[in-house]
Amino acid sequence: MTMDETEILKEFSPEQIVKLNEIIKKHKGKPGGLIPVLEEAQVSLEYLPMSVQKKIARELNLPLSRVYGVVTFYSFFTMTPRGKYTVRVCLGTACYVRGGKAISETVEKELGINEGETTPDRMFTLETIRCLGACGLGPVVVVNEDVHGRVKSSKVREILSQYK
Repeated sequence: MTMDETEILKEFSPEQIVKLNEIIKKHKGKPGGLIPVLEEAQVSLEYLPMSVQKKIARELNLPLSRVYGVVTFYSFFTMTPRGKYTVRVCLGTACYVRGGKAISETVEKELGINEGETTPDRMFTLETIRCLGACGLGPVVVVNEDVHGRVKSSKVREILSQYK
């Protein structure tokens, strides 16, 4: 057993490993198979740590730098665990001037994490984005698919409590 396989066993269940092997086998040897493998692996495993990238590179007979390059280039892929709920705070111009930065700081304090991080219990991941296209509702916070408009710092705790 290789070192990355030992790491994979620490992070994922035997069922998830079986699924990863099936995904790799399904696309192995097919032109352009790397991105479908990464997409399906991300859906199955929720994230793509280096140990998984090494396994995919080895199994597809690709340089690790190619796999890593694709994972880090596309924003869909993540190398760290994500929360059940993704909290996105808009910092586009309209939201920013209406208090978006203060909302973002309040969310950070409430969750005890910084932008780009996930809570230790993997309930929340915090992101900031530049524009949601809901400028008339600014400042806007989106939790997964739920849009919360005209958010005030005093309402952040109430909004987050809906998702615990």
